[in-house]
Amino acid sequence: MTAARRPSLNDLRAFEAVARLGSMRAAADELSLTHGAVSRRVAKLSDDLGLVLVEPAGRGLRITAAGQLLASSMNRALALVNGAIDTLQDRGAKRPVVLSCERSVAMRWLIPRLSAFQDRHPDIELHLSVGGGPLDFSRDQVTLALRRLDFPVHPDWTVTPLMPESMGPVMAPALLPVFLSGDYVALASRTRPQGWDDWLAQAPAHPAPRSTRWLDHHFLMVESAAAGLGVALSPRILALDDLRTGRLVAPLGFTPDGSAYGLIEPRSTPAGAAPALAALKLWLAQAAQEAGEP
Repeated sequence: MTAARRPSLNDLRAFEAVARLGSMRAAADELSLTHGAVSRRVAKLSDDLGLVLVEPAGRGLRITAAGQLLASSMNRALALVNGAIDTLQDRGAKRPVVLSCERSVAMRWLIPRLSAFQDRHPDIELHLSVGGGPLDFSRDQVTLALRRLDFPVHPDWTVTPLMPESMGPVMAPALLPVFLSGDYVALASRTRPQGWDDWLAQAPAHPAPRSTRWLDHHFLMVESAAAGLGVALSPRILALDDLRTGRLVAPLGFTPDGSAYGLIEPRSTPAGAAPALAALKLWLAQAAQEAGEP
């Protein structure tokens, strides 16, 4: 093929989108083109190459073997270009570190401690977001995630154990006699609906509550307990600060539930974020160790 007949980059881009998305219409939406414009670009690319790249298949289309080979090569080429752009951007600017944390852990444990991290590392720009469960690091623009590890871990993630989870009933001091007598209202979180049943199964000698009041999140449940609205079955980490000040009491202590919190990150970290990420992970590990001390 002569240089004059080399295909247009616009035609290649249209075909790559069609092959990746499996649809002319989806490719048109992504590229902000009409369906007809994408179809013409793919047809022109086929003519320039002298190859059939796309075939009709029912109401849709099928990428031919030649088209699949071309699409695979383009994917690798685009990955190289994107990698080069990331490297150049990392050299030119310091990236903020984005920490994603489960909502209740952020509200009750992390946020009260973050000023200590910023005092120690005033040069690190740290952004905090809340979320739970699995996440897409690239789509969500997250550098590091703090999660309770109660879901499958993706093989492309690196997980650093942080601290075990333990559960126990907590309450305002004035409610202690009521709780011990068995005439108490249980506060439960809809995020762990089996929590009280599991705990009572491990403590069969303790009376079940006379009623249960449900709240949407653990941080609401623990705050309600401190306000005297009932007895919360709480993770220790969420009640820790109020236990130390005496705002809450935990007469029966806390029982490990077999799960744990951990730090999750993609195996490939942007170079510009690596030093700040290392500092944040070290600080979180130290804070978790302090949380485990009585």
